[in-house]
Amino acid sequence: MSRGTKSTVAIKLTKTVLFDWGNTLMIDFPDAQGKMCDWETVKEVSGAQALLAELSKHHNIYIATNAADSSKTDIIRAFERVGLSKYIDGYFCKASIGLSKYEPGFYPAIISQLGIKPQEVTMIGDTLEKDIYPALEAGLQAVWLNTEGDIADTILPIVEVQNLIGLLELCNG
Repeated sequence: MSRGTKSTVAIKLTKTVLFDWGNTLMIDFPDAQGKMCDWETVKEVSGAQALLAELSKHHNIYIATNAADSSKTDIIRAFERVGLSKYIDGYFCKASIGLSKYEPGFYPAIISQLGIKPQEVTMIGDTLEKDIYPALEAGLQAVWLNTEGDIADTILPIVEVQNLIGLLELCNG
């Protein structure tokens, strides 16, 4: 991917919103080892608190993560450490659904557990290959948190924001 500007595709968030975990809502420190809930330092991504506080008023918010080391309980503990767990309605991870984001059944399994249609869900994440493309292929809406300003090598209309405050502004339109 090359550097570039963000797209101007607009979106209206669905009632149900899935968020990726690492580098979308909480910083995934590259040198940290083991489960995030056990790291000496955990930190939310800038704007996460404000965004979740606002969205949780009118949306159901879930975490959809590919974290292989952490159980659902571990993930909840990490969110509790930064004060974000109060905004989250549920957590989906490899340990809880038996699939990784790289498997085509990941998002359909979540949709099935939620008992809703794919088009009633928006996925928000920082990785095209794990978060955005598979979500779009499963019929979900998706928003790419593109903090690096990359340009997607695709013809798909990718909705993107450069930070979480940008997402809040996009939603409040």
